Order: sequence, then structure tokens, then C-alpha cells
Amino acid sequence: MALTASNMLALGSALPRFALPDGHGVFHADSELAGPKGLLVIFICNHCPYVKHINAALAPMGEEFAALGVGMVAISANDIAQYPDDAPEHMVEVARAEGYTFPYLYDETQAVAREFGAACTPDLFLFDMHGRLVYRGQFDDTRPGGAPATGEDIRHAVHALSSGHPVVADQRPSIGCGIKWKQA
Repeated sequence: MALTASNMLALGSALPRFALPDGHGVFHADSELAGPKGLLVIFICNHCPYVKHINAALAPMGEEFAALGVGMVAISANDIAQYPDDAPEHMVEVARAEGYTFPYLYDETQAVAREFGAACTPDLFLFDMHGRLVYRGQFDDTRPGGAPATGEDIRHAVHALSSGHPVVADQRPSIGCGIKWKQA
């Protein structure tokens, strides 16, 4: 398992527009997913141990953030020819088993992941109500085999955003499995 760090897209970057299908083939657009205060986009996949480590915290976080006015969406962009466990039908199973309270979408062409500059799973991007990036980086500082995931870093960012306070600029890159890019 090779570790990859997030690219740390420049703060203030515009939210890339997207419309992607969930595991049932129903399309969801960024504009319908955003809450009145913003949108959290998190790149994940089914097989990554770093994602598995944070999974238990994701479903309640989706509910918490929705109550604060911040929408949440997960996107998988892995090449399913190389990693069939990440296929849409398995995404449905994982979302159900984990109790995800937000859409879990599939980026088959990987174009959306490339527009975001996503590099790893998990890779988090928090946008304000104007579609400007205010946080990118780690979920928290826990890692597989260590303390349970709390989402402390992203939770602080969302709470600051939802209360109208500035999001701290000292942000650490996410670390995880590299996105499994299709071979050219």
C-alpha cells in the first residue's frame, strides 16, 4: 500500500461543476448537493484501509453537517477494471452497510477527480456557499491501526464555516491510498 498525500488545491479555488451517478445510476449535480452554507466533497473508495478507518465517522458526520447547512457527497474515481471491489454495485453495498447519509457517486471517466486535483482516498474539499474552497486536507490525524477517527480537522472547518468564522489556514494534507488512475 503506497501512501499518497493530497495535492492541496489552492484555497479560494472554484468548485468544479459535476453531475455524476450513484451506484443505482441516478445522477446528482453539485448544485443540488450543496447546503445553504457550503458543500463537502470527499473522494473515497471501498477497498482503501484509510477510508475504512474513517467510515464509522462518515454517516453521523453527514447528518451533523446537514444540520449545520453544509451538504456532503462522496465520490469514487478508481479504475474498476483494476479494482473491481470499487464498482458501483459494491458502492451501494458499502453505503448501505455504513449507513451513509449522503450520496456516494461514481466518476467513471475520472474527469471530476482530475478537475478537483484529487490524489488520494480520502481527499477532502470544503467549499463555502459561494463555491470557493475554504478547506482541503486531512479528515483528522488518526491512521489505520491507531485511535478511532473523529474527523476533528474537517469538523472544526465545517463548524467555523457554518458559524461565519474564518476557517483556519493551517491545513495538513490528507494521506491515504493513491487514486487508481486508468492506464492510458
